[in-house]
Amino acid sequence: MCIPPVNDAPAPHFALTAKIAARNGLKNLSMGMSADFAIAIALGATHVRIGSAIFGKR
Repeated sequence: MCIPPVNDAPAPHFALTAKIAARNGLKNLSMGMSADFAIAIALGATHVRIGSAIFGKR
């Protein structure tokens, strides 16, 4: 699972995680949350956490 640092752009972190996953033959990749799930999907995420987008903020 990849959750990038709050003040960093998520794309470089997701791209690196996808590269590591591919190199190790991992088929499932969990990365991205409500604010950045579209980027995560574009970079290969198979699982995203979008609870806030569905249910709203706590």
